[in-house]
Order: sequence, then structure tokens, then C-alpha cells
Amino acid sequence: QVQVAESGGGSVQAGGSLRLACEASGSTLDIDRMGWYRQAPGQAREFVATKTTSGRTNYAGFAKGRFTISSDSDKKVVYLQMNSLESEDTAVYYCNVAVGVGMGSVDYWGQGTQVTVSS
Repeated sequence: QVQVAESGGGSVQAGGSLRLACEASGSTLDIDRMGWYRQAPGQAREFVATKTTSGRTNYAGFAKGRFTISSDSDKKVVYLQMNSLESEDTAVYYCNVAVGVGMGSVDYWGQGTQVTVSS
């Protein structure tokens, strides 16, 4: 089992910045990647960014150039630096931890952290 804990959400004005953090604990030996998804009211959860333990990153189109995903040296904590925030970025942000690869991969989710951007 892997436990996932997010932090760093809050309220900010448009154009501002926030930094989210996600820590994985428990059976973390086989983590393949960690990343972020978000869900706005009335909308489906959508991909934001991921980073594999090998260092490969992937971003959604809306995140490119504004958001940066990074991790600490032991790769059990991942950060999402969000700059130039817009009201459309308002959502609950969820951390995802993928353990294993391919058909054997298992996803773990945090409870989410609210990000509110006011215009």
C-alpha cells in the first residue's frame, strides 16, 4: 500500500503562483511515476503533469510554460509549481502515484487539495 498526501493549495489572484507538494509513503520501492490531475466543478478529472522516476516529464497543453513538475532526490515527493494562474485553473488538484509498470501498474490517489484563482 502507498499513502499519498498533498499540501499547498489555497486561494490566489489571477497572475499569482502556488506550489503544491505531494509525498508518497509506505510501499514506495516500485514507484514508476508521480503526477498531478485536477477536477473542476462539474467536469471530469483531467491530466496536468507527471514525472517518472527516470526523470521524464509530461505536461498537458494548458500547463506547458506555466507549470513545472519536480521531485526531491529520493523521488518520493513531487512538486507542482504553478505560475501565471488563471481563473480556469480553479479546481481540486489530486496527486497520483503509479506503482509498477504496464498491466501490473497500480494507481494511488491523494484526497486532493483545493486551488482557487480569483480574477
